[in-house]
Amino acid sequence: MLTLDKLQSTGKKATRDGFGAGLKAAGDKHDNVVMLTADLRGSMKSEDFINTYPDRFIQMGISEANMMGVAAGLATGGKIPLTTTFANFSTGRVYDQIRQSIAYSDKNVKICASHAGLTLGEDGATHQILEDIGMMRMLPGMTVINPCDYNQTKAAVQAIVEYHGPVYLRFGRPSWPIFIPEDQKFEIGKALQLSEGSDVSIFATGHLVWYAVEAARQLEKEGISVDLINIHTIKPLDAEAVVASARKTGAVVTCEEHNRYGGLGGAIAETLAAQHPTPQEFIGTDDTFGESGEAEELLEKYGLGVKDIVAAVKRVMKRKR
Repeated sequence: MLTLDKLQSTGKKATRDGFGAGLKAAGDKHDNVVMLTADLRGSMKSEDFINTYPDRFIQMGISEANMMGVAAGLATGGKIPLTTTFANFSTGRVYDQIRQSIAYSDKNVKICASHAGLTLGEDGATHQILEDIGMMRMLPGMTVINPCDYNQTKAAVQAIVEYHGPVYLRFGRPSWPIFIPEDQKFEIGKALQLSEGSDVSIFATGHLVWYAVEAARQLEKEGISVDLINIHTIKPLDAEAVVASARKTGAVVTCEEHNRYGGLGGAIAETLAAQHPTPQEFIGTDDTFGESGEAEELLEKYGLGVKDIVAAVKRVMKRKR
């Protein structure tokens, strides 16, 4: 098992770079992998795949709804299509097409969504979608994955290509610490334990996993033992791991770069309400849109920083029964 002392940053790369690397690796292994993009081949870091397999790349232009329909058709014909554009345009702009053409008929389409959350930064509120996990989680049969760093994103891409069924894969724009081992197995629907503790459970996803690691280090120095779990698959949620951790610690904090409604925090609250009611604090945006700014400054401003996680832990521990 991983431990806090082993979770050290080995450098920085964007999770979207991990997508590009994973796409190329998946394409090398599976000749029916096809990439579609809505005029964002460069932003998706997909040049290695495109240059190697130009006949398996489709430039759709700025026509995201059409891209989803074409992907559904390709899946019907036995291809494994990966659609690529920003998370806002991968969900909000095309929700009807995803629901009707992909989810309803259980098409083997992988919706790969970059530039998610506040860390899109300077492009501002119109592009910083903070509702996408909730939107996609509600679709019947849709798998929802939100990896935390370059290595985990690379592994996740290869895993979703092996998996049959519609998938929403969410990743981001900024350079971010690489801390998950390159050889760490990615199991869809299986939480990844990062440290074992007895005082509080921290469940984190995406970019905020690294912030949760830093918060856990600080808390350990203060004598607070943290059970830290990376929830890279939000649907299907690893309910067994969630409930086991909550039973052990009696207090829960959830951390996500997403609206606190409908995302990871909501999924865990639903699970615990049914199986083991537990005091819970939510780290996420508070029913608001974002704004333009530097990625890390925005995380701090909207209450998603390391200090906010530490404060949430101390609050929830006061509520323990």
